[in-house]
Amino acid sequence: MPDPNPSAVTGDDLRATRRARWRQVLPVLGAISVGGVLGSLSRYGVSVAMPHEPRDFAWATFGVNVIGCLLMGVLMALLEYARPGHPLLRPFLGIGVLGGFTTFSTYVVDTLRTSAEAPGTGLAYLLGTPLAALVAVWIGATLTRTTILRRRREPT
Repeated sequence: MPDPNPSAVTGDDLRATRRARWRQVLPVLGAISVGGVLGSLSRYGVSVAMPHEPRDFAWATFGVNVIGCLLMGVLMALLEYARPGHPLLRPFLGIGVLGGFTTFSTYVVDTLRTSAEAPGTGLAYLLGTPLAALVAVWIGATLTRTTILRRRREPT
């Protein structure tokens, strides 16, 4: 008996569509994974180089998060206002490297540990980290955007 709906999607069509989607997604996942490894290893290196006691301000984690947010602001402004670059650049650097480098889960653990030992230091760390991170993103994006736009206006 002939198919009453000749435009119906077949199982072969669905499999081909899934394969095509995976061919698009796999390079992005690979870029994020490689970037994440590099960022995480960098963060670990900083934490080993700058250990802290539970009662102390976690300068390594604080610094990593603030620097990572500053660089994220720079990166997003560059990708927005300068040349967009390779399509895998944003996932590799933004999600992978900087996502692996920054660590807000460690920030929470450090906050809990520090607060238990030194409540005042814990509170300063709790409030200071997100505030500094937000300011860093804003500074990175603003300075980068301003620099790019100013250079565009300058005669060559």
